[in-house]
Amino acid sequence: MARQSFSAVRLPGFTTTAVLVFLALYVPIFTLVAYSFNASQSVAVWGGFSLDWYAKAWANTQVKEATLRSLLIAVSASAIATAAATMAALGTTRRKAFRGQTFIYVMINQPLMVPEIVTAVALLIFFAAIKVATGYQGLGYLILAHSAFCIPFAYLPIRARLEGMDLSLETAAADLYATPWQTFRRVTLPLLGPGIIAGAMLAFVISLDDVVITEFVKSGGQDTLPTYMLGQMRRQLTPEINAISTMLLMLTVAILTAFFLLTRKND
Repeated sequence: MARQSFSAVRLPGFTTTAVLVFLALYVPIFTLVAYSFNASQSVAVWGGFSLDWYAKAWANTQVKEATLRSLLIAVSASAIATAAATMAALGTTRRKAFRGQTFIYVMINQPLMVPEIVTAVALLIFFAAIKVATGYQGLGYLILAHSAFCIPFAYLPIRARLEGMDLSLETAAADLYATPWQTFRRVTLPLLGPGIIAGAMLAFVISLDDVVITEFVKSGGQDTLPTYMLGQMRRQLTPEINAISTMLLMLTVAILTAFFLLTRKND
């Protein structure tokens, strides 16, 4: 009698557990989306269908300013993080193994392993000293902080793409007397493109949604959309927050869907 291979699906209670997990994950999100169309002032009492809260959020000057600021920081941080992550990935994969390679890999991914609050406090202390010395209070601190935090998120898909690439085309280019720069520009970079785009989108989403680091590093009048929402929830909780959250959710889902399509393994 042939022995059956192990499958978690056959374990007792697997289906029930899976259903409960999905309910715990998605029922609160669906509830948030549904109550963003609530006509009532309360976030918990249904008062009929209405688009008023979306209109109010769209007309809110503070929401627009915070959204534009969030997009500026996210675009800048993702560009810086992706450029640094690309160079780091090339430096750690396109060469023979060397002493200290594991240590470098750990240091690149340090923000993923250290609690975010620790990173936020460290950045606060570091940038506070610079602010005192220079007097500069602009968005540069937030952009640099987000860039540092987003590097490992951009690095992982880029490194994965490099490790899965066939070296034969690069070897052929070298055999045809192409310089290292020509090989990189005409062969490596086009093949690496999907990984770079995927890393940039992932870094963009992480930056756009960040609260903890932003809350510690930002100066007065530099609220991003997530920190603005947090401040509003402390004052007065209305379905306008639900509407803003739903729009932010839709943007995040669209970007992550594109990320999935780009990183999906092709035949």
